[in-house]
Amino acid sequence: MQKILGRIRRAVQDFNMIQEGDIIAVGVSGGKDSVTLLYGLHLLKNFYPEKFEVMGLMLTLGYDNFDPTPVENFCREKGIPFFIKETDIKKIVFDYRKEENPCSLCANLRRGALNNFAKEKECNKVALAHHYDDLIDTFIMNLFYNGRLHTFEPVSFLDRSKITVIRPLIYVKERDIRSEVKKSNLPVVTNPCPIEGHTKRHYIKNLLLELKKEIPEIDKRIFTAIKKDIFHFEG
Repeated sequence: MQKILGRIRRAVQDFNMIQEGDIIAVGVSGGKDSVTLLYGLHLLKNFYPEKFEVMGLMLTLGYDNFDPTPVENFCREKGIPFFIKETDIKKIVFDYRKEENPCSLCANLRRGALNNFAKEKECNKVALAHHYDDLIDTFIMNLFYNGRLHTFEPVSFLDRSKITVIRPLIYVKERDIRSEVKKSNLPVVTNPCPIEGHTKRHYIKNLLLELKKEIPEIDKRIFTAIKKDIFHFEG
C-alpha cells in the first residue's frame, strides 16, 4: 500500500485537498477503486500533519444481487466508520425511466444522494475514487462526444450542497490499484449494473489501450497536458 499511499499524499498536498478538522466521506461503491481510496485515507490520517476524520458511505442502488457484507466486515476489522443508505436509483433509471443511455442519469442521482448522505453525517468533504486513468478517459470522452477540452477537477466546491469534492487517487494508475487489491486482499463487491463493460467509457478505455501499442507514453502525455493546460499546475 506504500506506493499508493505516497501518491495519495502527493495529490492531497499538490491540490490542497485536506485541511485541519475536515470530516471526509468516501463514496464507496464496493469496487476496487473506492475500497482502496477508503483504506488509503484511513491510513493517511494516522500520520498526516492536518488532523482529519474519514468514513465510508455506501448507497445501495436497489439491485437484489448486491451484497455489501465483505466491505462492512473489512471496515469493522480496520475500525473505519461505515454507513449504508438504501436507494431506489436502479428502479428510477431502468424500470421507470427506461433510459437507453442510463449512465448520466444514474451518476447524477448517485451524486446527489451521496452529497445529501454526507451532509447527514456532518461531513464537509466527499472523496471520490476517480484515478489517473479515469481522468484521461473523461478528457477523451468530453473531446470526442461533447467537443470540449474538459475533465473533472481534483478539488471542486459545490455551492448548492456546500460540499467540497476531492479526488485523491488522480496520481494512482488503475493497474496499481488492481495489484494492491490482490496484495492486501481488499474486499471487492461485483458491480451488478446490467450495462457494466458496455459503456462509452469502456469503449474509450479499449481505444486508448490500442493507441498505447503505437504510442507507449500516450497516457503520460495526455495527463501532463491536462495538468498544465486545464489545472494550470506546473509541479
